[in-house]
Parts: sequence; C-alpha cells; structure tokens
Amino acid sequence: MKLGIFGSARSVPELQDQVGKANDLGYAAFWTPQIFNLDALTALAVISSSVPDIRLGTSVVPTFPRHPMMLAQQALTVNQVSGGRLDLGIGLSHKPVVEGMWGMSFEGPVGHMSDYLTILMALLHEGSISHGGKHLTSRGGIDVPADPPPVLVAALGPQMLELVGKKADGTSTWMTGPKTIRDHVTPVINEAAEKAGRPQPQVVAAVPVCISADREAAREYAKRDFGFYGDLPSYRAMLDREGLENSWDIALAGSYEEVAEGLQGYSDAGATQVVAAVYGPDESKQETVFQLAKLLKDS
Repeated sequence: MKLGIFGSARSVPELQDQVGKANDLGYAAFWTPQIFNLDALTALAVISSSVPDIRLGTSVVPTFPRHPMMLAQQALTVNQVSGGRLDLGIGLSHKPVVEGMWGMSFEGPVGHMSDYLTILMALLHEGSISHGGKHLTSRGGIDVPADPPPVLVAALGPQMLELVGKKADGTSTWMTGPKTIRDHVTPVINEAAEKAGRPQPQVVAAVPVCISADREAAREYAKRDFGFYGDLPSYRAMLDREGLENSWDIALAGSYEEVAEGLQGYSDAGATQVVAAVYGPDESKQETVFQLAKLLKDS
C-alpha cells in the first residue's frame, strides 16, 4: 500500500517540521490543504529546499480564485524548485465558499472545471493555449522550465469523474469510503480514461484516522472536526453511497491493527494512494503518525 500523510499548520516552520518527520518515517507523500492559513504552494516551495525525497501535494487548491494560467506558473515553479516532487491537487471548493465568501458565481461547476483543465493542462504540457470557453478564456503562453506535475482533481460525482478521466491525471477523494471507491469512483474514472486513450488515473483517498484505545473520545473528536461535511451536497452524496448517516462515521479509529486494516481496505478497493488525515488530541497525533509508519515497513 502506498501511504501518504495529511497535515496543515499556521506557520511555515511548523509545517516544515511535519513534512520533515513524515519524510524521515518514509511516507510516500505529504499533502496539505489550501484553506484559510498558509498558501499551500508557497509553503511547499520553501519547504522543498530543506526536506528531500518526499512528494509534496496540495489537497486541494480551489480553482475559482486562481486563473489557470496563474496556477500553471505557480505549479511549474514549485516543481522546478522541488526537483519534480509536486502533486497538484485542485478542486471546485463549495458553493457557500465560492459565492458567500468570494462573491463569485458557482454556476456550471462542471463546465467551469472543463474549461479550467483545458487551459491548465495545455499550459503545463505545451506552454501555450488559445481557448475561449463559456466560463474561462486564456490566450498566450508561459515559459517555466520544469516537468509538468500530475494534476489531481477533487472529483466525486459521475460527471466530474468522467471529465477528470478524460483530461487530468487522477482524483483526490475525501469523505468517501472504500465501497464507494470500489463501486463508483474507480470504475467511472478508469472507463473515461480508457475511452480517451489516457493512462489509468491515480485515485488518492484521504481518510480520517485516530489510533486510540478511547473510542468514545475519538468519536467526539470526529464529530467535532467532521460533523459539518454531511451538510455539503457533494460529500453527502458520497456518504449516502457508503450507507453512512453521519459524516464522522467515515473516520477510522481504534487500535493500530484496526486502523491498518481499514486503510488496507481502501487500497484493496482501488485507491492508488491512501492518505492518513490524523485527528484527535494533539498529544496523540504524533504517536498515530509514528505508529502508522509501521505499515510502510510491512508492505
């Protein structure tokens, strides 16, 4: 099983410490979100100069605030300074954020992402584009000498998965269980890629995990941290597919053996990389990261 770790921080030194520990333990990749603290790509560019080897991923950069030409420049720059270690995860975000916080229209999200990928992938791979779409336009080129990073899109619904299979390098999932990975995500995206003559896409599955003997405490932390996801339509649809009433029930909690078995279930279901998003009390998070590293030695 290919295992990554998910983390975030309010300062670059704090994030660098997390990445360094994950690297030393042998994790395949470190993923960090673009939310309301650090700018993910800037932070990873800085960290890459002092932490070798481990792949560095964004999970995910919202598309609406960044024109794809700007994001292509950023991504190629980070890939240049990191020695080709970037995995570029992007996503739509959600209507309450796009419209409520940024004052932008969320109309036609699939069309928006189609235009976005057309522009982004052309600029990453060819350096130029002339595209006038319904949602986005870009005409011109960029010159940043670097290999193109893989582009992974937070795609969950069938239309988005088909689009990503045709145009991008894979998907990054959240609030999505192994049954849904096996029966929905993997077959839809793989079929679309095959029809488009593209390589089999990556399926990166992020999973909340907590190694703890106190199951009730772990459940309370999961309710606190993940309870609101059930109110977001895209995640609610994935939880329904998995047969889960509560969003916090997606979390894996218990002994090392139980959590390891749960993570292996995602890999067996078709995830090409499983990413442990560690939660719980601060004093136990580092221990969970340390214990899960045993999976890397056993695999």
